[in-house]
Amino acid sequence: MAGASPAGRSTFRRSILPPGLSVGASVRGDEMAQPHVLIAGASGVIGRAAVARFASAGWKVTALSRRDPELGYAYAHLPVDLTNSTACVEAIAGLDPVTHLVYAAVYEEPDLVNGWRSAAQMETNRAMLENLLEPLGAYGSLSHVSAFQGTKAYGVHIRPFPVPARESWPRHDHENFYWLQEDLLRAVAQKAGFGFTIWRPQVVFGDAIGAVMNVLPVIGAFAALEAAQGRPLCFTGGPDYVLEAVDAGLIAGALFWAAEAETARNEIFNITNGDVFAWRNVWPAIAEALGATPGSDAPQRLADTLPPRAEEWRALARLEGLACEDLGALMGRSHHYADFIFATGAKRPPAPVIVSTIKLRKAGFGGCVDSEDMFRKLIRQLQDRNVLPSRERIERLSNGRTP
Repeated sequence: MAGASPAGRSTFRRSILPPGLSVGASVRGDEMAQPHVLIAGASGVIGRAAVARFASAGWKVTALSRRDPELGYAYAHLPVDLTNSTACVEAIAGLDPVTHLVYAAVYEEPDLVNGWRSAAQMETNRAMLENLLEPLGAYGSLSHVSAFQGTKAYGVHIRPFPVPARESWPRHDHENFYWLQEDLLRAVAQKAGFGFTIWRPQVVFGDAIGAVMNVLPVIGAFAALEAAQGRPLCFTGGPDYVLEAVDAGLIAGALFWAAEAETARNEIFNITNGDVFAWRNVWPAIAEALGATPGSDAPQRLADTLPPRAEEWRALARLEGLACEDLGALMGRSHHYADFIFATGAKRPPAPVIVSTIKLRKAGFGGCVDSEDMFRKLIRQLQDRNVLPSRERIERLSNGRTP
């Protein structure tokens, strides 16, 4: 869950929201000279990149998450359980006025994919946003909110959709926490007078660990475990699945642009790197970046085969002096997500999942990233942080050599 227990580092005043303060009340003044962004879900794949982007630009940044994102920038970390409305009210009351909110928090059930249709999952996500947004709106300092949906807004998890998917389409007829959050956001924004931007990224990649949907640490851990056994890095999925990727750093740049862009106000945008990929086509580049040898297909459900290798990973992590010895903490629920986007177990190639990003470009944000370059960059970052073994070490393991 993208909240936190009260334990953890915090430098914030704690007080109760003053009685009688209503949505739209103003606390603006000289203290508002420096913009202050609150990033919920700050240790996640998008949130971590957002903290880096806003903090590097000199904004006041409060990172709200269970775990400290542990970045080398100036920011304050605030651990708060977003399912606890009282804790959220107290936390917001203890902050300097917040001018911008990036809401990248999400709750997922243990059975990730089936949980997407769970009424309890939907209500939990709605309540988490409400618990944070209501007190923020009440203080009157908020000027802009960015929130996230995704291609499930087009029903990708239910049935194929025509390509490219466009933001102008009517709301897809299925139950989803996206709609609950969007309706809430629109209602509070209208009452409190702030603007918002809703983002629909494709498959997001970043350097966060323990995330619910970030597959690179999963691929990297699998590659290291296989190399230690003298095996190549084989693709574990099913038929080719044409997808679009998006670098979390690119999303962070778009968030920074939208924070003050009038053309982003009260809009919904798809966002991708700008190219397409199929896993088998990028697998050699991923293997090369990791230092692994690409192998032939070896279909398996990583959600089933990786958890039993936890002790194998612990021993390897201790041997290599890696930062995270707990395989479950490293993967989060992303091994389930890997099976989904690898089309594991599919009998035939899934329909392509392609969205249009023309609307975003016309609005003024034209950033793009080569997806193979993205994979190389992010793998290098995970190696540099000692989350994954170095490229050279994987090569030695693959060749059966030890230091």
